[in-house]
Amino acid sequence: MSNPKIKVSAVSYLNTIPFIHGIESSPSLMEQIELSRDIPSECARKLMSGEVDLGLVPVAILPQMEESFIVTDFCIGAVGDVSSVLLYSDVPLDEIEAIYLDYQSRTSVQLCQILCREYWKINPTFLLAEEGFEQKIGGTTAGLVIGDRCFGMKGKHLHLFDLSREWYNWQKLPFVFAVWLSRKELSKSFEQEFNDALQNGLADLSGAIEKYPDNSLNRDELLTYLEKSIDYHLDDDKVKGLNRFLAKLEAGG
Repeated sequence: MSNPKIKVSAVSYLNTIPFIHGIESSPSLMEQIELSRDIPSECARKLMSGEVDLGLVPVAILPQMEESFIVTDFCIGAVGDVSSVLLYSDVPLDEIEAIYLDYQSRTSVQLCQILCREYWKINPTFLLAEEGFEQKIGGTTAGLVIGDRCFGMKGKHLHLFDLSREWYNWQKLPFVFAVWLSRKELSKSFEQEFNDALQNGLADLSGAIEKYPDNSLNRDELLTYLEKSIDYHLDDDKVKGLNRFLAKLEAGG
């Protein structure tokens, strides 16, 4: 009798295409998993509910997990500008009265709230956003937008603030948005095979772009985004940045 497949949820944004490319290029791995692609908040919900065993999930859920294990040497992180977690505004920070918070993310929302309280020293009203909220940004109402939708908003507003850059300017540490997290310990052989697949995908960015073309960015723009804006390696500085963020979450910001 064959072992049940490991259910895996991965973020559906462009910044994950190297991971997806590596996973789908491994026939052995694909035989062992059942892969779905979801927005970050849905990845988090699926892992927390037990619908999946392993997910690339927003790090803000870590304190909510009774038991969890960070799997692989990789993450979705940035050192400075990330280019796809942006606060758009038509007025300077100190004139913002309200902020729409993107419904697709947990980590970015909490990062925005922490920056408002502790770094920017502003106290806006936070508004729960629904699909299409980007059209409501204007006047003294700003909006936090994450993911691929940022690429279509260039030049639409007078001010934009890259949350990863703001965090780096404040803390002098990288920011980690998502990690590969499992609900239970997985076999060392599977973890190694999964890790190797991710590494192989990252080593072939051109192949990933050819496999998953995108209409919002041309090839050179997408390659620059993946090479320069996203930092995939969960190194010591990123772990420090992650722990600093989690400590602020635990302290209530």
